[in-house]
Amino acid sequence: MPSAEGGPLITDHYYPRAAGDFPTLLVRSPYGRGLPWSPLYGLLFAEQGFHVVLQSCRGTGGSAGAFAPWRNEAADGRATVAWLRERPWFDGRLGTVGPSYLGHVQWALALDPPPELKAMVVQVGLHDPHAFFHGDGVLQLENALVSGVGMTYQHRGTAIFLKALLRLRRRVREIATAQPPYEPYTSGLGSETAWLDDVLTRSDADDPYWEGTSVGEAAERLRVPTGLITGWYDALADQSFEQYDRLRAAGCETALLVGPWTHTSAFQQGLPVVFQESLAWLRAHLNADPADLRPTRVRVHVGGEDTWRDLDEWPSDPATTSWYPTPDGQLAQQNPTGSDSGSGSDSGSAPLASFRYDPADPTPSLGGPLLSRGAGPRDNSTLEARDDVLTFTTPPLTEAVDILGPVTARLTVSTGSGHPYLFARLCDVDPRGRSRNICDGLALLQAAQGESEQVGVAMGAAAHRFAVGHRIRWQISGGAHPRYVSAPGTDIACAPVRITLHTDSALLLPHNSRLT
Repeated sequence: MPSAEGGPLITDHYYPRAAGDFPTLLVRSPYGRGLPWSPLYGLLFAEQGFHVVLQSCRGTGGSAGAFAPWRNEAADGRATVAWLRERPWFDGRLGTVGPSYLGHVQWALALDPPPELKAMVVQVGLHDPHAFFHGDGVLQLENALVSGVGMTYQHRGTAIFLKALLRLRRRVREIATAQPPYEPYTSGLGSETAWLDDVLTRSDADDPYWEGTSVGEAAERLRVPTGLITGWYDALADQSFEQYDRLRAAGCETALLVGPWTHTSAFQQGLPVVFQESLAWLRAHLNADPADLRPTRVRVHVGGEDTWRDLDEWPSDPATTSWYPTPDGQLAQQNPTGSDSGSGSDSGSAPLASFRYDPADPTPSLGGPLLSRGAGPRDNSTLEARDDVLTFTTPPLTEAVDILGPVTARLTVSTGSGHPYLFARLCDVDPRGRSRNICDGLALLQAAQGESEQVGVAMGAAAHRFAVGHRIRWQISGGAHPRYVSAPGTDIACAPVRITLHTDSALLLPHNSRLT
């Protein structure tokens, strides 16, 4: 079928072997039309009573033109719908579905939604590329490199893609520590990629390169029922929560599912749940068949007890409980200094503990919301034994502690030199001493040498129960490499820096009785 500029877009059509009219699902992908897209969307949904139109984006999978990430999806999406209107089997009922970049193409179409669009299911989806690559002003290096491999090789076939992933895995730390920064990334990708050059070097959201790439504003006026699916360790989870809030504010019908998944495991271990949730939403809004639709807007998996909970609403701004670090390494609910950590001032604060961060030997990343293998919850015990990691831990709990919602940290810190990063992580320590990460975040410090500043760190969201006998641990370090670049800007050879944590600091956990 023709793209917006007239070149052919290679498109596969799957349909039920049965008589009658069926709604149509549009799936547009830069990752090819073979594995896993053919069985995940073409076969599974066609046998459930849908026409499935599986299309390779411009410049990928045999489609004509040059692939320019995030640039042509709105225009080509509209051209695709215009083509569908001329098909004798298209009955005017259109839905969209898909993950990651396939979520971006859905939001792009929703900027000016065609009247036929009746339902969307955005699975672990993207709407703002800059926020994904440079969230909080810090380059998420490892995820950027893995994205480069995916969009360069996945549409060329499974074997070629896996070979490219293995090559990157062997060379990712070499790329991350090279001088000049990132120069040898072509050795990890096997070829130069112009758009990845821009992603790595254009950190400013106001840079003209990023103009028009975010399509998140579509949710602010959307009336198309939209289901959102993510995982607690999904690298795009924050974008799903943001879109849920926007859709609710706009009065759009929406639902949110959050599972115990990473970006990729949602379609491995999580596939039965993800497929059933997606199918129920599409049937309800394309077939007027709400029989399998769950009764609540929100369903979350609760870590620590391995159960699912249905909620009437997602608590975007919940009440919080403050937990304070103590000089002996404990985490307490009573502030040992008696000062008000929420005052926004470092008045009355004093040094509590410090560590030395060396960009030449950066604190390594372990688990968390990555695109690569090794994402998700991991035992942090070895990481926490390093000299450049501070930990503050409660005694074994005598009562369970439940959290539901965004986790944040408010820290007062001072540095000996430079403008380093500050990485904060929440962990659950079991009776055997295994420390598993729940959520985390990173912020860039701005204060001049020797001055203290108070910085907030958004640590992601969680639904978790710390069981009796477990301990809550707050982990603080100067980075997580190569998930993030090891130092600000392009100077990854800057000098080591000492970071001092002050008593006017607190971990803010979202307390919510709905998990009790």
